[in-house]
Amino acid sequence: MKNQTKKGVSRRRFLNTALVGAAGLAVLPGLVTSCAQKVVDTDIKLGFIGMGRQAMFLLNGFIQIPGVKVVAGCDVYGIKRQRFEKRVSEFYAKAGKEVKVETYEKYEDLLKREDINAVVIATPDHTHAMIAIAACKAGKDVYLEKPMTFTIKEGQELVKVVRENNRILGIGSQQRSDPNFQYAVNLVQSGALGQIERVNAYVGAPPKPYDLPEEPIPADLNWDLWLGPLPQSIHYNHELNPPISLDPPKDEDIWGAWRWYKEMGGGFTTDWGAHMFDVAQWGLGMDGSGPVEISPIGDGTEFMSFTYANGVVMTSEPFDEKLTKGVKFWGKDGWIEVARGYFNASDPKFMPEKKEEQEGPYETKIPHQINFIEAVQQRKDPVVPVETGHSSCTVCTLGNIACELKRTIKWDPATQTFVDDADGAATQMMHYEYRTGWKLI
Repeated sequence: MKNQTKKGVSRRRFLNTALVGAAGLAVLPGLVTSCAQKVVDTDIKLGFIGMGRQAMFLLNGFIQIPGVKVVAGCDVYGIKRQRFEKRVSEFYAKAGKEVKVETYEKYEDLLKREDINAVVIATPDHTHAMIAIAACKAGKDVYLEKPMTFTIKEGQELVKVVRENNRILGIGSQQRSDPNFQYAVNLVQSGALGQIERVNAYVGAPPKPYDLPEEPIPADLNWDLWLGPLPQSIHYNHELNPPISLDPPKDEDIWGAWRWYKEMGGGFTTDWGAHMFDVAQWGLGMDGSGPVEISPIGDGTEFMSFTYANGVVMTSEPFDEKLTKGVKFWGKDGWIEVARGYFNASDPKFMPEKKEEQEGPYETKIPHQINFIEAVQQRKDPVVPVETGHSSCTVCTLGNIACELKRTIKWDPATQTFVDDADGAATQMMHYEYRTGWKLI
């Protein structure tokens, strides 16, 4: 694909189309016309790997960016492949474009296609690294959902592979593209609040043991492929891969529950920590680095705490009675609170200018996907490159490791190794043994 330096799509025009529902994808004639004027051989041909609830939000965003053609999708659940193919085909038919879309059960088959330039990976966390590494080795750029990886070791390996293969990899931490959060971080980093003394970043509870009852596996769901490197002993429950319907059209009622269980996910610590701990790291200037001491919930403490080398302490303590998932920066000269669609401050002078709130789901009303496409076109790092995704994800995972071990752990962010880990218990939790037939590299 030729490098492209054309101007990005209008933010407002993109936001106005970023709506998705069971009925399908919204179409804006002006945007379709703009797409049609693109030269075919410079289009970015996009494939989706994982086609659940989050992927549907992402699809409705990416498919409407001029210069992007969605040509393939992959999922281990047959009915979700059918939904994807139906929605993409109907979108292009309404737009008056002839674009053939194909779907696959195995991601390896999609990655074999030489015409695909980039992939969107929106699978459960435990397959993120494995698929992203394979995509990079296949010469594809990658938009990878947060949290970046399931384990710290996976993150370390993915960073190396991205750089060794000269790939563009962006993480779906869309708050980095939100003007509200950008304003907050600028206040912190410009020194407007004075020296930062502490941070509250509320995300919710760590993962719990898997306790859902076993249920029959749907005939068109390849449960073995869904598990991937995880132990075969993990049984199926519909909440892990929520069912949908094509006739009548009905999308998932809930998010995949795998994220709440330690066998498959990182609980709120990684699900929301990849957003709020990420913003805290960003504000503190700790991208690519991290805390040096992490204390767990327990031992008389109700919240996790993360101590940085400069003495700043971040806790997972909420900053209000509503338990708002957000971040509060405490400086010597004042404080600010920031969350999705919310901002508060100790002094009116710290408040941002009020702007019209855009409609639509948060996943697509922030122009994060446009940033990734422009990064691919211009061969430059996106707003959340792989190293940033890895350091933010590592903070989340360190919190879960401390909670699992029920003790304070010490970390060297420069070497990415544990300190004073005499029994090796923390080090061992940097990864797990993949089951036979599956490998990371």
